[in-house]
Amino acid sequence: MDKDFTLLEKNIGIKFKDIKLLNQALVHRSYLNENTAFKLDNNERLEFLGDAVLELVVTQHLYKNYSNPEGDLTNWRSALVNTNMLSKQAKALDYDSFLYLSRGEAKDTGKARDVILANAFEAVIGAIYLDQGWDVAKDFIERKIIAELKKILDEKLYIDPKSRLQEEIQEKLKVTPTYQVLKEWGPDHARKFKIGVYLEDKLLGEGEGDSKQEAQVNAAKNALEREEWKK
Repeated sequence: MDKDFTLLEKNIGIKFKDIKLLNQALVHRSYLNENTAFKLDNNERLEFLGDAVLELVVTQHLYKNYSNPEGDLTNWRSALVNTNMLSKQAKALDYDSFLYLSRGEAKDTGKARDVILANAFEAVIGAIYLDQGWDVAKDFIERKIIAELKKILDEKLYIDPKSRLQEEIQEKLKVTPTYQVLKEWGPDHARKFKIGVYLEDKLLGEGEGDSKQEAQVNAAKNALEREEWKK
């Protein structure tokens, strides 16, 4: 435990009674494979607990504050607790600097790292709950996650990018965007795809992914950011 976790305590705004809980929340399973003498367990049990606390706090907030039907609330909750949101918040709090990772995992900065960060975010919630109780854990979730709800609702981020792009273009131009594979590479078991989304012959955005579906979603996301169809 050679990391100064007092810096992380400052980032999250909580002083732990048992700093080992916060330490453990950042221990990835891969680290223990290379450091068998390490005195703490991995963070998976804390993640399991934190996931339940996070979901209950968010669900309770949505239920108490909105009279929308279940389908709306489910979509909003998903947008608040998905990997993208949790990893974004983990990065903002600099969890990256405190993760215990194997040498191999430490080199990965892509989607796999986002999953690790999202899991660590949930594990930290579990650690806060055990160390500080429900009210402090709830306050942390409200400050870091529920605070994003207004933006999610205002920008309709609870709708997946492909649906949002199609909805906005059809509303403005009465046409439907199409997707084309621009490039694919890699072995059959690890294929990569680059896809473009078009409005007739005009390229609106591009995206890459491990599947055509993922590349299409990323292309739609890129198109929403670029807003080429509005020009």
